[in-house]
Amino acid sequence: MKIKLELFGASKDFSQKNFIEFNLKEKSSIKELRQEILKFIDNDFKGNKTYKKLVYSSTFCSEDNNIVHDDFKINKEQKIGIIPPIGGG
Repeated sequence: MKIKLELFGASKDFSQKNFIEFNLKEKSSIKELRQEILKFIDNDFKGNKTYKKLVYSSTFCSEDNNIVHDDFKINKEQKIGIIPPIGGG
């Protein structure tokens, strides 16, 4: 199934678009999506440690704007947002 990962904040550096598409098996978890994103960074950004750290520390939200945890099952093709931590002063 196709997942459209919407990019927010610093994760927008992952693509010139504001999203990346991933193909996942049905009933994949956010944890599995996170692993796919890390593979993408390994392939497209030579394992950029800053980007990988960003993925590990990010939160994800479902298409109905609810925060979802790593065990959340993705049951259909949909948009999932990645929300990196935001620092401020």
